[in-house]
Amino acid sequence: MSFQTSALILSWIAILLLALVVSGLVRQVHALSSGAVQRRPESVGLRPGSPAPGLARLVPAPTAVPLVLLFLDPECGTCAEVLAEAAGQVDPARLEFRVLYRDDPPAHAAGLPITVLGGQGELFERYDVLVTPFATVVDRAGRVLRAEPLGSRAALRRLLDGLDRPSGGPGPAVATNHHGGQV
Repeated sequence: MSFQTSALILSWIAILLLALVVSGLVRQVHALSSGAVQRRPESVGLRPGSPAPGLARLVPAPTAVPLVLLFLDPECGTCAEVLAEAAGQVDPARLEFRVLYRDDPPAHAAGLPITVLGGQGELFERYDVLVTPFATVVDRAGRVLRAEPLGSRAALRRLLDGLDRPSGGPGPAVATNHHGGQV
């Protein structure tokens, strides 16, 4: 085989490899521009298991029940609904609540059977609260159990109902008939 034939074969192989690389790049650009590549949403709030900062100033003595910290904003309509739901869920034998506002709390929060604290901007930062309403659940040992944004009062109910069941434990039992259908 001559030198020219070898060079021609190697040139065609290089061109074929280059075409494959270019087609792969074109597919990636198309996927990115069409939104097909999903980015994992950035997490907000403290990770479960991490120590809850500033707890001593929120709760002077250790609690015997989980503590729910609600981060709210006075100008947020959903925050007002979450506050009303929290006030209806007060049960000192089961949960304690602290409602935190970055600045001054709204006037209607003063008459509720729940502890409301204003001027807590520093805790918003320390708990990595980017949106309101936001809830952080702290266990009796002062560690974060859950931290998540709340989109409605129903989301707060689901969060609180989840505290009654151990994480990963079985949900409510469902009776079934012998054909596998629910009774």
